Amino acid sequence: INYIASKFGYVDVLVNNAGYGIGGAFEDLTEKEIREQMETNFFGVQNVTRCVIPMMRQRKQGKIINISSVAGFSSSPCFSAYNASKWALEGFSESLRYELKFFGIDVLLIEPGTYKTPIFYDNRRYAHNFDNTESPYYEISQHLKKKVMDYVEDCYKDLMEVPMLVEKLIRSKKPSFRNIPDVEAKSLSFLRKILPFRVYSWIVEQACFHKLYQGQKKRETA
Repeated sequence: INYIASKFGYVDVLVNNAGYGIGGAFEDLTEKEIREQMETNFFGVQNVTRCVIPMMRQRKQGKIINISSVAGFSSSPCFSAYNASKWALEGFSESLRYELKFFGIDVLLIEPGTYKTPIFYDNRRYAHNFDNTESPYYEISQHLKKKVMDYVEDCYKDLMEVPMLVEKLIRSKKPSFRNIPDVEAKSLSFLRKILPFRVYSWIVEQACFHKLYQGQKKRETA
C-alpha cells in the first residue's frame, strides 16, 4: 500500500479479492483450520482496508469493493467455515459503509455465484479429517465433494462477468451496495428473499442430499 501511495500519490480504489474455501463438516474441522479460514477471508480484508482508509478519508473519496459470494447470504452443508467468513465479511462491509459514508467513501459488495476458477482446484482445502472413513460425516462429505466438482466441471459462465462488474462499479457515481454478476446467484438471492426459511432450507437439502436420501431408503427397504 505504501509503495502504491508513493508511486501514484494515493489509492482511490481497493478490491479485496483474496480468499480460499475449506470443505468439511464442522466436527471434522480443527479450530486452527477455522481460524486460518477467517484470517484470510475476513481479517485479511480488514487489515488491507485499514491501510487505505486514512488516505481515502483525507481525500474525501474512494471505493472499497469486497468480493463476497453467494455463500455470504446462503449457507450450505460442509462449508460452515467458508460460509462464516463470508457472512462476517457481509456484516463488516455493511457496517463500514455507514461509517465511511460521511467521508465520501463507498463500500460495496460483489456476490458471485459459482465460476470455474482456481478456488475449486489449487485454492481448495479440506478438513484434516475429510477422508477419514471413520468420520460420521464421511459419506456426506464425499458425496458433496463429488457433487460440487461435477457442477464446477460443467460450469461455463463467462469469467469476465466479475471483473466487468468491478469496472462498472468503479465508474459508477451512485453504485449499489450489493451487486450480483450472474443469473444463477441472482436467482438464489431472489428465492432466499421471498421464500419462508423452511421452504428454502428444504430446497437446499434436496439439492445437496436427494441421492443420499434415495440410497438410505433403498438400504432400509432391502
